[in-house]
Amino acid sequence: MATPTLTDRQQKTLAFLQEYLQLQGLPPTLREIADALGFPSHSSAQACVESLVRKGVIERSPQHRGLRLPASLTMSPRIPGNELPLIGRVAAGSPILAEENIESQLEIDPAMFRPRADYLLRVVGMSMRDVGILDGDFLAVHRTPTASDGQIVVARLDDEVTVKRLKHERGKLLLMPANPDFEPIEVDPRRHAFAIEGRYVGIIRRT
Repeated sequence: MATPTLTDRQQKTLAFLQEYLQLQGLPPTLREIADALGFPSHSSAQACVESLVRKGVIERSPQHRGLRLPASLTMSPRIPGNELPLIGRVAAGSPILAEENIESQLEIDPAMFRPRADYLLRVVGMSMRDVGILDGDFLAVHRTPTASDGQIVVARLDDEVTVKRLKHERGKLLLMPANPDFEPIEVDPRRHAFAIEGRYVGIIRRT
């Protein structure tokens, strides 16, 4: 049987399905596909999934969530370089990718995310709950020292690393939560050592 031709988006969706199944043991929801790969809506993610079903590279199943990979794809070989370090608690004063901060290496293709992910950060707490970033999620992060107003960033404030939305307001720099139970953090360069460690590019949720 000839190998079907896949578009770039279809290839990334298939890779995400394979990697998610390896991690979770069940397929992702349409919401998780849309969030991880940057689809504009759940219906766009569904259309891509349906195209993969038509091409025979994934199959419908009667189980919960209803997708599975054909046997020929479930044992795909490990590809060198298709790994991301998982960062847990960051030691005070250490670079975020220092060896002591890395919990493990996960077999996830960095190119699934745009821009390309450089590491995963284990989310602690619910301060970004209202944008779908929950305690225990793995945040995919593109390493960069800069970000635009309104983007979600991984920021270092003194010895703490936090995930917040960057906001400039009336000459002030704010780190904004997405949960009314939390207060914005005003960054005062006279009192705080501040740096952007990266920008949010996707999420992986372990159910």
